Amino acid sequence: MAHMVESMFSVREKPWHGLGTIVMEAPASAEALKLAGLDWDVVQEPVYTGSNEMIKGYKANVRSSDRRVLGVVSDRYKVVQNTDAFSFTDELLGKGVRYETAGSLQEGKKVWLLARMPKEYVIAGERISSYLVFSNTHDGSGSVKVAVTPVRVVCNNTLNLALDNAKRSFSMIHTGNIHDKIQEAKDTLFMAENYMDNLGIEFEQLRRQKMTDAQVREYIELLLPMEEEPTPIQSKNILKLRRDMERRYYEAPDLQKVGSNAYRFVNAVSDFATHSRPLRMTANYKENVFARTIDGNPLIDKAYQLVKAA
Repeated sequence: MAHMVESMFSVREKPWHGLGTIVMEAPASAEALKLAGLDWDVVQEPVYTGSNEMIKGYKANVRSSDRRVLGVVSDRYKVVQNTDAFSFTDELLGKGVRYETAGSLQEGKKVWLLARMPKEYVIAGERISSYLVFSNTHDGSGSVKVAVTPVRVVCNNTLNLALDNAKRSFSMIHTGNIHDKIQEAKDTLFMAENYMDNLGIEFEQLRRQKMTDAQVREYIELLLPMEEEPTPIQSKNILKLRRDMERRYYEAPDLQKVGSNAYRFVNAVSDFATHSRPLRMTANYKENVFARTIDGNPLIDKAYQLVKAA
């Protein structure tokens, strides 16, 4: 059993580990994108039917480097090139923010640039690093987005909870005006620092909120519900997942001194959501985990809401 626990918790990497390219030496976003091979443009071209008739009202977003179609959008859709989308982030470098990694998801449909904020927080007695993830999409699914991603240093769990009183992400429309870019940079830092401050207050409250073993089991069952009439395989799989989550609450080495409280439970669920291996591993599993880091993880948010409502 001890060996199983050791192997279960021995390698817990950041969600973006193995994705993208390290760009820490880049002096500006344009160089970061170039280092990561993301300095291509998106061109819009007409869309045709199989019988070579042009479809009115739609355009194809095509990557210039290899002619790959990234998405079909309405002809009202305005392309924001990667270099333009991330140029405002250069204003943050003077504030101590440093680029770390750049990459793409879904074969270039979403491009991202990750930066580490200069301040490391001590929340509930633990070190929390804060990151900013900037993303741009080319398939029509969204705009330029900034997301705050706190990471618990000791275990690399992401803790980007959906708070009622502070945004963890926001979207922007770029005009190309340098004054607007400077303001967007200031807004980004304000949002991130405000979120981290409120997260600290919330974690202190969760740490004071005691939890019984019965509550732990009840909440895990709510997070991982069983079908009304499950097949033997479905029942076996859900029970396996529940045991996995329960072990992360009781056996994770970094949670042994935290106490039996709501903070420990949210961390255990985050550990499960961030690091557990799925029952069926897909080719884009790591990309999906990282995408939830940007957009927020519903499982972690549900766990947080459960303990808040108690």
